[in-house]
Amino acid sequence: MAPPSIAWRARSLTKKTENPDRVRRVIVGTAGHIDHGKTRLVEALTGIDCDRWIEEKERGITIDLGFAHLREEELQVGFIDVPGHERFVHNALAGLGGIRVLLLVVAADEGVKPQTREHVDICSLLDIPACLVALTKSDLVTQDIVELARMEVEELLAETPFSDAQILSVSSVTGDGLPELRSSLLELAGRHETEVDLAQPCRLPVDRAFLLKGLGLVITGTLVSGRTRVGDSLDLLPSGKTARVRSIQVHGSTREQAVAGERTALQLTGTKHEALERGEQLVTAGKFGTTTSLAGRMTLLPDAPKTIRGSIPIRFHLYSSEVLGRLRPLSGPLEPGSSGIVEIRLQRPVTAIRGDHFIVRRPSPQSTLGGGQILDPVWHRRRGAQLGSALQALEGGTRDALALWVEEAGEAGADTESLARRLGVEAKSIEPDLAALVSDQKALRVEPGPGHSARWLAPSAFRRVVERASKVLKTYFQRERLAQGMPKAEAINHILPGRGAELDDVYLGWLEAQKVLVVNGDMINLPGRSADLTDTESELSRSILQRFDAAGLRPPSPSDVCRELGAKPQILDGVIHYLVQSKKLARLPGGLYISSKALARVAEDLRSSGLDSVSVGDFKVRFDLTRKWAIPILEHLDSTGVTRRVGDARQIVRPSQ
Repeated sequence: MAPPSIAWRARSLTKKTENPDRVRRVIVGTAGHIDHGKTRLVEALTGIDCDRWIEEKERGITIDLGFAHLREEELQVGFIDVPGHERFVHNALAGLGGIRVLLLVVAADEGVKPQTREHVDICSLLDIPACLVALTKSDLVTQDIVELARMEVEELLAETPFSDAQILSVSSVTGDGLPELRSSLLELAGRHETEVDLAQPCRLPVDRAFLLKGLGLVITGTLVSGRTRVGDSLDLLPSGKTARVRSIQVHGSTREQAVAGERTALQLTGTKHEALERGEQLVTAGKFGTTTSLAGRMTLLPDAPKTIRGSIPIRFHLYSSEVLGRLRPLSGPLEPGSSGIVEIRLQRPVTAIRGDHFIVRRPSPQSTLGGGQILDPVWHRRRGAQLGSALQALEGGTRDALALWVEEAGEAGADTESLARRLGVEAKSIEPDLAALVSDQKALRVEPGPGHSARWLAPSAFRRVVERASKVLKTYFQRERLAQGMPKAEAINHILPGRGAELDDVYLGWLEAQKVLVVNGDMINLPGRSADLTDTESELSRSILQRFDAAGLRPPSPSDVCRELGAKPQILDGVIHYLVQSKKLARLPGGLYISSKALARVAEDLRSSGLDSVSVGDFKVRFDLTRKWAIPILEHLDSTGVTRRVGDARQIVRPSQ
C-alpha cells in the first residue's frame, strides 16, 4: 500500500500556535461491526474522511486505523476510527489504547452483530470510562425497527460497564440526530478528559510509521503520558533504538510540543523506517523497560470456549503491540465469566507498566478470550507460600507492590529508578511511598555513597545477611582457630554473594553496629574473639619461627618443618597461618613461606645500596637466589612498596619517593 496522503509540508509552512495549558483533551474511539457507518459518521461530525488507503475506498471498509478531530472552544476531541471487519481486529486493538470515550456505532437496519459484541467486550476489558451509542442509518428503516435496534443494544450493554450509555439514532446522510449526538458526545468528552501530568515521562505507542518524500520518517500514535517536544531524544522500545523529534503535528497543526491525550504525528531523525514496527513505543530515555514475563488480573469472557487450567497459547495485545505467548492461571482455574491472576510469557519483549490494560485472543481460530490489567510487568515465578503472599501484595495498592519488588531485589536492593520504571513514572513521584515503607519498617533506605542513588532493602534481606554472616564467621574460625581474623575480601565474597557485594561497606557497618562482627582494617573478626595459642602451640610457634629466621632466604618447606618437628600437619598449618597474620612470617606468591626478618634485611639492603633499579638477574646474583625464590620475593616487594616494576626491572622505592 502507498502511504496516506498527508499535507505535512503545506501545513508546516504556517505554524499555528495556542496555549496548551488551557486545552482539555480527550480521545474518542469508534467501534462496531463492518459497514455500520462508523467512518461516515465521523466524517459527518468532523468533516474528515478517515479512510486513508486506496484499498479502503475501493472496498468500502476500514482496514487500518483512521483519525479525525473536532474542536469546541478549549475542548479538543480526537477520533480513532477502528476497523470493524473481524480480520482487522488486531488493527482495532492497536488504536484502542488511550481512548476515554467509546462511540459505539450500530446500524439500525442490521442491529447488533458479532463484531459489535466483540468490540464491546474488548472496550469493557480495556476499562474505557464512558460510552455513547449511535444508531446509524436510521433513515433507512421505520421507527419501529429503530426501537428494536435500541432494545438489542440495551440488552447487549446491560451486563457491561456501559449499561447506562445514552443511545441516539442518527443519519449521516440526512443529518437527522447529528446535532444531538455531537452535543452529547462533547458533553461526555468534557467529563472524561485526559489527565495531563507534564512531570511524568513521555510514552507514545506507535500505531503507524511511514516515509514522506522530502521529510523522511513519520510516526503516529496517541500520547498516553507526559509530553514530547521538538528536539527531544527518545528511546524506541523494545528495539532499543533512539530517535530525535524533528517536528510535531497535532490534528494538522504544527506544534512545539504534544501532551498526553493527543493524537500526535512526529517527524523523526536518527532511526530508519525498517527498524520501526507497530508495537514500538517512543518513550523518555531510561524511564521504561522491556519484558517477556508479566502477571496480571484477567477476566475470561463468559462465552470463552472452556475453563483455563494450565498453560495455553495466546495472542497478547497491549496498546499497539501484538505478540504470541503462553498464559497460565496463578490463582486457580479460570472459569468463563470469572477473573483471576495469570502469568503471561511472551515470545518477544514488550514495553509494559503496572496498570496497563491488555487483551488476550486465541491464535487460531482468532477470537477474544478476555483481558485485564497488568499487576507486575517484570514477573518472577514463585511457588507455595511465596506465591500466595506475592499475589496478595500485587492485588494491593502501589505501596504494597513496591514492598514486594523491594523484597524481590534481595540483598542487592532496588534503586528508585528501577522501581519507577515498573510503574512508568518519574522516580521522585514514588519517594513518598518508599518513605512510608521505611516508616512502617517494611523497607530500609541505603545510601551507597557519592555518585550512587539510594537503594531500598527489605528487612528480611538484612536478616538473611545477619544469619549468613554469623554462620560464615563461625564456620571459618572453627576451621581456622588460630587466625587473627578472616580476610575482608573473603568474608564479603561469602556473606554478600552477587550484587549484594556492591553494598559491602553499608552492610559491614550495620553488622558491626549490631555486634555481629568487628572490622579491623582488612580483617573481620567476631566480637570479643582472640586467637590464643595453647602451651603446646606456643612452643611449636617458637620452633617454627626459629627455623625460618635461621634459614633466611633459603627457608624450609612447611612439610620439611612438619617432619623435623614431628607435628601434626593440621596443627602446624594453623600455627604457620597464625604467624603469617602476626606478620612474623610472610606468604609469597605461589604459596611459599619466608621469614619476615629476612625480607626486611633484603629491603634494607636494596635501599642502602645506592642503586636506582635492579634487574631480576642482578637480584638473583646479589642475594644468591634461584629464580624459584627471586621472582616471588620481588613480587612481594612490589606489593609492599619496596620496589616498583618498570618494564623488566624493579625501581627501588625509598621513603622519600
